[in-house]
Amino acid sequence: MESQGQGPDASRRPIRARGNAVIRRIASALARSPLTPNAISMLSILFAAAGAAALLWLPPWGAWLCATGIQLRLLCNLFDGMVAVEGGQSTPTGALYNEVPDRVADSVLLVALGHAAGLPWAGWLAALLAAATAYLRTLGGALGQPQDFRGPMAKQHRMALMTLACAIAPLEAMAGGTRHALVVAVLAIAAGSLLTCGTRLRAIAARLETGA
Repeated sequence: MESQGQGPDASRRPIRARGNAVIRRIASALARSPLTPNAISMLSILFAAAGAAALLWLPPWGAWLCATGIQLRLLCNLFDGMVAVEGGQSTPTGALYNEVPDRVADSVLLVALGHAAGLPWAGWLAALLAAATAYLRTLGGALGQPQDFRGPMAKQHRMALMTLACAIAPLEAMAGGTRHALVVAVLAIAAGSLLTCGTRLRAIAARLETGA
């Protein structure tokens, strides 16, 4: 999700789609609608919850609905910041709505992924480590550093991998009754998020030691 409480600076996640003409037109239309940036942020939780519910309760084809929910959640994450910054609708509470719905949406989706894969512990671990990556990013910002969005398992990478697994899962279930794609995804997200925590923590420490 983009930074709503600040201008277009290093605190915003670099998103290439922001420059897309169609995306910009949609953001402009949203800016003229009754939807506020904070409301768009909250919608991301609804899409994430709907996707998680479909993954758990409508197997195997519900995984495709989950993939759709993930992408809609990410679009909310894109448009809330564009409406806030480019649309001139930033609010004093924007920073809260920038972070909290993201953490909820991440957790809901990753816990559901773990349960759908038959590895609940891995889903909870992935959710915890995903939150830790965001914590370290914002900690760096609180220490006066540019927010660090590096991977290898930043939010966009987690959601891309989960989307891919959800796209494959129904076909795999129909072909052999297995769920290897979901298992690999949740374990890779957990491991990659742990590695991301390490890379971000090392970068913060290095900048503090050099006075950067």
